[in-house]
Amino acid sequence: MSYIHYRVEKHVARIVLDHAPANALSLPMVDDLLAHLAEARADDNVRAVVLESAIPRRFSAGLDINILSGGHGESIHALLRKHYVELSEAQYHLGKPSIAAVNGAARAGGMTLAISNDVLIAGKSATFGYPEIDVGLIPAIHFGHLPRLVGKYRAFELLFTGRAFSAEEAYDIGLVSRVVDDDKVVEAALKLAQTFAEKPPGIMKLARNAFMRATDTRSEIGYAVESFCSAINTDEARAGLSAFLARKASRPI
Repeated sequence: MSYIHYRVEKHVARIVLDHAPANALSLPMVDDLLAHLAEARADDNVRAVVLESAIPRRFSAGLDINILSGGHGESIHALLRKHYVELSEAQYHLGKPSIAAVNGAARAGGMTLAISNDVLIAGKSATFGYPEIDVGLIPAIHFGHLPRLVGKYRAFELLFTGRAFSAEEAYDIGLVSRVVDDDKVVEAALKLAQTFAEKPPGIMKLARNAFMRATDTRSEIGYAVESFCSAINTDEARAGLSAFLARKASRPI
């Protein structure tokens, strides 16, 4: 069963996450996402891409915590490489603009999923956060890009407190480009995608490729993956993940 839907409308590819309750990312799901990005890249009829969620008030909770807590080293490393390295490469070489329509909570690996796009549009009740530190993990993938986006001091506070923050704060610090009413998030993303799609496609590809080269941070991703893998083998990570799963099991969805 696929938890990602794909369709093309008016030169815009819509990639829709649909894995209740919170779009937790497994290896097959990341594989599907990468396949759809490759499909959009190869299709000359596609001139822009929108990544959205079918789950109300949830964009993505990030990597499946059950895999991180109970998986073998090889399976965890494979998931991390695909989600961090291969996703970054897929977006870098996409050749057309991509927009994340963040309709709700984005956390941890869900933040990686969102910021891999060129533009973030958020609903007013959307929330963001990097909670890895609270379960004994390292959000190292964000150490490179976040200080460039929001400044060193704001980035350090967000990454090392793990606190959740609002769409309004995300906009104020430059993490999202626009905040709209919750029921208008996908509509706004599609409207912007249509604007991009109406531009000369050859020029858009050349311009985006130049923009990606000028803002390239991929060299830091390998270090981030190894740091995450090192952290996940510690006693603190094992205890933190177990405690998180216990709290999750005790709460109603």
